[in-house]
Amino acid sequence: MVDIYCKQLKLPGLKASFRELARDAMAQNQTPTSFLAACLAKEVEMREQKRLSTRLKQSRFNEVKTLQSFEFTSIPKLPKTKIISLTECIFIRDRENIICVGQSGTGKTHIATAIGISAIQLGHRVRFIKVYDLIQELLKAESEYRLPRYIKTWNKFDLVILDELGYINLGTGSPLLFQFCSERYEKGSLIITTNLDFSRWGEVFGDNALTIALLDRLTHHAHVIPFVGESYRFKESRDKLNPATP
Repeated sequence: MVDIYCKQLKLPGLKASFRELARDAMAQNQTPTSFLAACLAKEVEMREQKRLSTRLKQSRFNEVKTLQSFEFTSIPKLPKTKIISLTECIFIRDRENIICVGQSGTGKTHIATAIGISAIQLGHRVRFIKVYDLIQELLKAESEYRLPRYIKTWNKFDLVILDELGYINLGTGSPLLFQFCSERYEKGSLIITTNLDFSRWGEVFGDNALTIALLDRLTHHAHVIPFVGESYRFKESRDKLNPATP
């Protein structure tokens, strides 16, 4: 009967664990109130796990990365204390942005992902997308006369991570990306990873006036993190080719 009631009341966590909880209650001579509390706690725990799993899927991260797996020693000039503080995600509450600037292979995407994972764990909605892929989606939406509606679908995310700005010329997608970022100005947070200093953004946007206007919005409330150091991927490849001799 308990299985049936759990199904009717939509309590999958309790349905999966009530027998084990009942055995524990008998073995530990728990009071009815303690047993009930344990049952409810298990249901809350499983719902939270499901919610976290759903939001991780919605985020579309290529990989799940954390600060614990990042080798700060490989980029010694990186402001570790500041990055750790950003995982508290107060910047999302304040609708601020983060811009990670540095050459390829210095860990920008790893750090951006780690902050995004922390945001999800704290209950925020997060979406990860490469700039090239976003441009393609924006162009498609524009060609189908649904661009404003498409951009508004992103409003449900507290944090949007735009990865790899600067690797390709944006062409006709430049004004669309400007519109996308402007829509989030002081409404939701962005994390942008880029291999270009701000002075070179005009190279990919192809319009200096638009670039200046975009930077004005993005950097108004922003944490700029410089990634200065050697590419760890290049370093790993070099070390494999030239292993240290004992």
